Amino acid sequence: MRVLHDSVIPLVYYCNSRKQTMGKKILAFGASSSKESINKRFATYAASLIHDADLTILDLNDFEMPIFSVDREKELGHPKEALEFKEHIRNADGIVISFAEHNSSYSAAYKNIFDWVSRIEKDVWLQKPMLLLATSPGGRGAMSVLEQATTTYSRSNPNVAACFSLPSFHDNFGESGIIDDKLKASFNKKIKAFSEAI
Repeated sequence: MRVLHDSVIPLVYYCNSRKQTMGKKILAFGASSSKESINKRFATYAASLIHDADLTILDLNDFEMPIFSVDREKELGHPKEALEFKEHIRNADGIVISFAEHNSSYSAAYKNIFDWVSRIEKDVWLQKPMLLLATSPGGRGAMSVLEQATTTYSRSNPNVAACFSLPSFHDNFGESGIIDDKLKASFNKKIKAFSEAI
């Protein structure tokens, strides 16, 4: 597993993920720039459940760029960070994203990366199988942004395999993963669907 950036995530999430050179390559990240991102934790946990996968975990802070505008694009071209992010997508067999919700939508950090990467080529996700997740401390579990992402990305990528929202993260998630039995059973079905799509 490659964890890009030096943020610390409890080792228990990695207990079932052994780096296999022949395994499927899974790209995972939380769509947040918070150093304590619960969505990065959730995406990492979900990716670790994919059997015999080679994981790459991204930190959005490594892809900070000027706020996108057409004028900046004319001036700068495509920043190297956008090109690097796109290359991670290109190299992946499957993609796991967990969305933070800011004002019922994407975080500014994620939206800016997406805006830049979308200018490289129209097909941002390259038809890769995707598992879309979201969580928040509140009872809706960032459902608004997850619905937005699922609707939007499904239009251009028919391989959005599954989506799942985890409500009340701090009540429902612990060192060993999802605590609530019903939520865990539903989540495991989503993991299975994504695994079969890769």
